[in-house]
Amino acid sequence: MTEPTHRPQAPGAEDGPVARFLRATEIDPRLLGMVGALALIWLAFEAYSALVLGRPSMLLGAAQADANGFITPRNLWNLSVQTAYIGIMATGMVLVIITRNIDLSVGSIMGMVGMYMGLLQVEWLAPALGMGHPSIWIITVIFGIAMGTLIGAFQGVLIAFLGIPSFIVTLGGLLVWRGAAFLVAGGKTIAPLDDTFSLIGGGSFGSLGTTGSWIFALIACVFVVLAFVNGRKARRRHGFALRPVWAETFVIGLVCSVIIGATAVVNSYIWPRGNIAKYYAALGQEPPACAESNDTINTGVCATFGHGFAYPVLIMIAVAIFMTILMTQTRFGRYVFAIGGNPEAASLSGINTRAMTVKIFALMGGLAGIAAVIGSARQNSATNAMGNLDELYVIAAAVVGGTSLAGGVGTIYGAIIGALILTSLQTGMVLIGFGDGSYQRIVIGIALVLAVWLDIVYRKRIK
Repeated sequence: MTEPTHRPQAPGAEDGPVARFLRATEIDPRLLGMVGALALIWLAFEAYSALVLGRPSMLLGAAQADANGFITPRNLWNLSVQTAYIGIMATGMVLVIITRNIDLSVGSIMGMVGMYMGLLQVEWLAPALGMGHPSIWIITVIFGIAMGTLIGAFQGVLIAFLGIPSFIVTLGGLLVWRGAAFLVAGGKTIAPLDDTFSLIGGGSFGSLGTTGSWIFALIACVFVVLAFVNGRKARRRHGFALRPVWAETFVIGLVCSVIIGATAVVNSYIWPRGNIAKYYAALGQEPPACAESNDTINTGVCATFGHGFAYPVLIMIAVAIFMTILMTQTRFGRYVFAIGGNPEAASLSGINTRAMTVKIFALMGGLAGIAAVIGSARQNSATNAMGNLDELYVIAAAVVGGTSLAGGVGTIYGAIIGALILTSLQTGMVLIGFGDGSYQRIVIGIALVLAVWLDIVYRKRIK
């Protein structure tokens, strides 16, 4: 008895080679569109930097790229770190929007949680436990995530049990939590924070390093292979059609190639010479000669001091995997899509939609707490400006990533790519000289409207 595999449909316009390839590999066409848009953005900024600003570009034949170019290890590493906290919150916003709600308060929650974490460290934990105590960062992280979760759950109760629209509740939250963050410290910046806690924000010492990143890449590729093997076994067990072996091999190879390529890029960004000197000073040794000049920093033993994957990026990856499993492999995820597709039908079928709403907003608050941990750790301080207007970028990332405002449609990987697209636009405008926030907001606004319009067009075509 042969195994069921993908069979060609009736001949038609859609049966071209591209359509057959996508059907066999089961690659989402919208994913290709987002990746294509991201590639165009990167190439456009690199071309502008090279052709208009006259900066050397390896893509145009230069022996070495300009340090301020767009497609360089330094910029791509910084881009990944800047994307992390927006991407983390965007994964939660996907669930909120799928269920036909909105959360305008995530930036303010992030700012308030960050301020309270700063106060917790500086005014309470450090005096009680002593500066540098190993439990300070652990207590702070737990406190921040718990506080964000409680705030989100409180807003979810107002929405679910009092019947107040999510737009109004979270708009009120935007104002209340931002005001509370200002009042609790009188508008002051809280700094410095615990040294170990600050590592969570990234930086030379807040990264896996070259060896650790290659080990991570190897483990990730092994898990990719195991995931596809287990998925194939599950399909066979339930009698579902199997993808052709060549298609699965291609997808596995593609995913592992992306992982290896990303690892090579982040490992190519070498520590600043000052950090290399600090590393050797901590060991009581003299730094190598290559650490004395930026011109030789990529040679000799110094070339082994690559940043690797920053901790915020690893946290984002872990959150994305958890959220993907939650959405695709659990009853909770099925309930989310059921509520988004038809809230009335979901309620009549026995789903406790009120409890689900509270859980979704609590999860969103918890993710905002994680973002606050990364943001305050990266700045090594708690400021009133942290998270300001980030709710707009989080919503835009989810929508640009394919989450439909009509509800019922959205993916976690789409939200991550959407966050990367928006961060790329911001970073690119800064690198080419359009650093004014006004230009950035104009471009982000246009991207948001364009993404919604493309979603409307796409939904009409598939009907």
